[in-house]
Amino acid sequence: MANNVDIEIILNKYNNSISKNSIIGVVQRYLEKISVQPNSVISNFEKDEQSILHHDVKTIIIGDIPNYNKTGIDLSTLEIKWYVYNLHDYGPMVQTETDENDESEAVLATHLSLPSTSLFNLWENLYYDNNIKSNLLKYAQTIMEFSDRGVDFKIVSCNRVILLHGPPGTGKTSLCKALAHKLSIRMNEKFKSGLLIEINSHSLFSKWFSESGKLVTKMFTKIKEIVEDGNMLVCVLIDEVESLAHARNQCVSGNEPSDSIRVVNAVLTEIDQIKRFPNVLILATSNMTETIDIAFVDRADIKQYLGVPTAPAIYKIYYSCIQELFKAQIIRQQVLEPVEALLSGKEDGPVEESRQLWRVCEKSLGLSGRSLRKIPFLAHALFLDKPVVSLTEFLAAMEKAAENEHLDRQYFTGLKLEK
Repeated sequence: MANNVDIEIILNKYNNSISKNSIIGVVQRYLEKISVQPNSVISNFEKDEQSILHHDVKTIIIGDIPNYNKTGIDLSTLEIKWYVYNLHDYGPMVQTETDENDESEAVLATHLSLPSTSLFNLWENLYYDNNIKSNLLKYAQTIMEFSDRGVDFKIVSCNRVILLHGPPGTGKTSLCKALAHKLSIRMNEKFKSGLLIEINSHSLFSKWFSESGKLVTKMFTKIKEIVEDGNMLVCVLIDEVESLAHARNQCVSGNEPSDSIRVVNAVLTEIDQIKRFPNVLILATSNMTETIDIAFVDRADIKQYLGVPTAPAIYKIYYSCIQELFKAQIIRQQVLEPVEALLSGKEDGPVEESRQLWRVCEKSLGLSGRSLRKIPFLAHALFLDKPVVSLTEFLAAMEKAAENEHLDRQYFTGLKLEK
């Protein structure tokens, strides 16, 4: 059975004089002549290629291929799904609420059109174990497919809710945004447009506390007005969902005011109402699962845990950082193998720099993804005294930076991950 690969073609601007098939044909011929890697982004094209690549194509994104053991891709052995699209350049718009007493405003949510330039390449730079990304994409697509085929959700339950939970700094919020972005691309034949609505939970519990339940209802009423447009895919992100869905048994015990209970009741009611729309998906994150109301947890179709990266995932993170510093000419270009080649067990073995990077990864175990992406910067800032260095020198500095990060964190009592 042939593997599948998704290939995205991002256009510089909309041009209806060139057909989608023409663009795909040119890009396919180009990719067949170069070395292509899974989960890679190609933005610089050879000068002798056809002008369409220079004038009309901005970027080509090669999708990941789970359980694909080869480092390079032979496109002739794969079934390719093509996606051709433009990115929206404008940033998020805010949804506010005005206090009638002092006329001050609070931002309740932000609205971002999808696919967005601000989320470009985010999906490709998130690294997890166990095919988490591809599984989440399948989960979300299945939810949409069941709706499209008219499955009765009173019989086959589906609440259109995905909950990502785990320690801080593990990329939960980034993964939610990247998933919404990627879904808007994968489902562009079904939905003409996409929208990410990010709810600002903290604004609901500031000076607006006594009105929080009403604000939740008002906010979801606005969302329901938007999803009435069946041609738009709407993803609703509730970051730190425990703020809005705090366990009611803790509220009843006297630790929380009664308004918290009204907020939880409002959130659960609105989720039950909004799930009837076939074009909406709710994405929630939490660092503190023990404080989430069990009724919300029960409504989540998918409850995915994100932990700290393992050594192979750390290697992928560092590898992407080093490739970026190669391009910026901060590190002199040298051979560095991807983790698949390092772990393949070939007789000729990996190059020394790859083994050196693996040792850095072992020294970095226990750090969050957020911390890991700071290590290359800290390595250059603290342990190097010249602007351009060799890969060997840089990896030695990274090892010192990782050790230093562990030492610095010892001063924070009980801190296991970056807050």
